[in-house]
Amino acid sequence: MPLPTRRALALTCATAIASTLSAYAATPASRNSVAVQASPDFPAAAPESVGVDSRPLVQLSEMIRKENLDVRSFLVVKDGKLIYERYSQGLTRNHNYELYSITKNVTALAAGVLVDEGRSKLDEKVAPILAKARPDLQDAFSDKQSIELRHVLSMSTGLVYNFKPTDDPIYYGAPDRLKLAAETTPKVAPGTSFDYTDVNPILASATLGADAGMPLQDFAKERLFKPMGMSHYAWERADDKGLVSSGWGLRLRAVDMAKLGQLVLTGGRWDGKQIVSQAWVRTMTAPASAPWYGYYWWINDIVATEPETHAMGFKGQFIVVLPERNAVVVMTSMLPIEGGLRESRNVLAIRRMVNDYVLPALSNQAHAKPTPARHKALARELELASQHQGKSGAPADPTDTPKL
Repeated sequence: MPLPTRRALALTCATAIASTLSAYAATPASRNSVAVQASPDFPAAAPESVGVDSRPLVQLSEMIRKENLDVRSFLVVKDGKLIYERYSQGLTRNHNYELYSITKNVTALAAGVLVDEGRSKLDEKVAPILAKARPDLQDAFSDKQSIELRHVLSMSTGLVYNFKPTDDPIYYGAPDRLKLAAETTPKVAPGTSFDYTDVNPILASATLGADAGMPLQDFAKERLFKPMGMSHYAWERADDKGLVSSGWGLRLRAVDMAKLGQLVLTGGRWDGKQIVSQAWVRTMTAPASAPWYGYYWWINDIVATEPETHAMGFKGQFIVVLPERNAVVVMTSMLPIEGGLRESRNVLAIRRMVNDYVLPALSNQAHAKPTPARHKALARELELASQHQGKSGAPADPTDTPKL
């Protein structure tokens, strides 16, 4: 679909996303390859039991193997039930993955908790907060006095950072990332335009940590990870000052990524508890600095024909929320990064997977009849997938290795 059409559709769908996010409450618990098993994550169900045709999901897995794609996990949650759980390379549910920029999406949820409690405000100026926390950087923040938290969360601070092509210290081994961010140069006035730069999540981590009165990773643990029953989570790669970035470093299991998608789908509720307000979820997933970008969440850039919002991480990590389908799709992978931010090959891949396989599976309720043959076909394909090791499409860093 041409980009102008995608943008136009995004504008009309964004409001629908906010209104369609229901108060449907998820229940805990999960593994469902095909042989349905109980677990503390999601309740399990066979696809056909919730009106989903498993045949396109089998075809999706076959395509991944045929094209030798390095897709490490692929999950579909429908009606709060895990109906499709595909792992490759001998990986299991308990492996976690470096999520890269999906760390931003978790940061946006943590920001929502702080905003709900009045500890953070979208219109608060970040420079005075950061200068108070780091008096040594007061002069460096003097030209950034008009930047508000909303600009940081919407990638519209107007700051410019001279990224280097390899081993940039902002990503690797920076002793003081906040100092690097403070020394950036304003290019345009805050709120003027969308510019996806990883200076912003550093400012977010420091500001929200100051508002919370504790490191952001600790706040997220207490207010998101633990209440949602997550396990094997880790927020790594802090600098020498102990500051994590809000743009990378978070490791989660794929099933816990699905919980985040379910949280957004259900208007901020998990297991009957309001983790973050429905009002914040609406705000976070509505256009802010661009028709396709809210507060660290993307809008209608995977599916353009109906409401959709998603989290996206470098090299092919995705959480796709489909409100009209009451469904969440998760993928972790090592797919090619060429092509630019919104048209990289991994983005094209998830668009194809969701639009050509997942949506048809969700759309064929009249023909979603449970049969022994379908059950057997899905079970056999998931077994083949578990033995498949695709060819990595992106340069691998040590952090890209799944961990238990």
